[in-house]
Amino acid sequence: MLLQRTTLVKPWLRVATVLTAATFGVGLLAGCGSDSADKKSDDAPAAAAGAFPVTVEHAFGSTKVTKAPKRVVSVGYTDDQAILALGTKPVGMVDQYPNPAGKAPDINTQWPWVKDKWGDTRPEVVMNNGDAGPNYEKIASLRPDLIVAVYSEIDKAAYEKLSKIAPTVGRTKGEKEPFSAPWQDNAVHIAKALGKADEGAELVKGIQTKLDTAEKANPGFAKQTAVAVSWYKDAVVPFTSTDVRGRLVTGIGFKYQTKIDEIADGGFSVPLSPERMDLVDVDRIFVINDKADTEALKKFELFTNLPAVKNGKVSYLLDSEGPAVGAAMSQGTLLSLPYAIDELAKSVD
Repeated sequence: MLLQRTTLVKPWLRVATVLTAATFGVGLLAGCGSDSADKKSDDAPAAAAGAFPVTVEHAFGSTKVTKAPKRVVSVGYTDDQAILALGTKPVGMVDQYPNPAGKAPDINTQWPWVKDKWGDTRPEVVMNNGDAGPNYEKIASLRPDLIVAVYSEIDKAAYEKLSKIAPTVGRTKGEKEPFSAPWQDNAVHIAKALGKADEGAELVKGIQTKLDTAEKANPGFAKQTAVAVSWYKDAVVPFTSTDVRGRLVTGIGFKYQTKIDEIADGGFSVPLSPERMDLVDVDRIFVINDKADTEALKKFELFTNLPAVKNGKVSYLLDSEGPAVGAAMSQGTLLSLPYAIDELAKSVD
C-alpha cells in the first residue's frame, strides 16, 4: 500500500508514494474553456482584495501572482479546503475520496466541514485519487489564473507543465519530502498565494488555540503514549509523528510513538510485519478505517492481544463513512481540523 499508488488505493492513503511526475502525460496547454466548465465554475466568487502583487517562493522556485486570482485550480489533494477557507471556490480540484456509485453530489464537496462553503458550486475534477497525474487538458480548459499544488507529489517536470497553463505554486520551499510540511506551513503558504497571508495566519492561530484548549482540558493525555493506525492489505499501518494524523494526536496532548518514524524511512506511514507489533503497544490507539476494515482489524489476533485493545483504550474513527472523523484528521486543513479536534477529544473516554 505504501510503495506504489494504484487505482485501488484507499482515500486516506492518498499520499501513499511519490509518483514520477516526469511520466505524466500532458495534453492541450492552451486555455479553451468548455461550456460545462464555465457553467459549473462561473459562480465562483470574485477574490477579495489582497496584497498584490505577491511573490511566493516554493520548492521549484518562485511564482509571482500579480492580482487577486478568480479562477483557482487545486492540484494538491487538500489544497481546495485552504482555498475555500480563504473565501475562494476552486474551479477545479482533486477527487480525493471516490464517490460511492450512483451517489451525487461528490462526497468531497459534502463533508460536514466544507458543505456550507461549497454551497451549490460543483468544481471540475482535474485528477482522481490513483491517477498517474493531473489532467493537464482539463486544467487548461478551466482557464485558471492560479494553480495551487502544495499538498501534492508533483515534481519539477510536472510543475513546469502546469506553469505553462497558469502561475503555479508548488509545495513549501523547506519541504524535503512531499506531504511532510506541517499543516500550519501549508496553510500560510496557500494564503500568501491568495494575497491573504495575514488572514491565513489568523486562521492557523485559531486552530492552534483550539488544540491548546483541548490539551489543557485533558492533562492526563500527556502521561500517555499514543499512535494513529489503519488496517490495509492484512497489515497494521501506523502513521508517523510528522504525518498530519500524528501531529493532531500530539497536538491535543498525547506523546507519540516516535520509533515508528525510524522505520518509516521518511515516509508518512509504514506497514508492520507481525514481529514489529510492539511498535503499537502503547497506551492509546486511534484507528482510522471504515466499517469493513475495522471489523477485519478486530479479528487480527496480534492486534486484539495488545493491552490497549484489551483495556478498551482504542478509538475507532470512521474514515469516509458516518461522521467521517478519519477523513477530517487525514485532510488536516483549515476547515477540517476544528471538526477533527472536537471529535478526536470526544473519542477518548
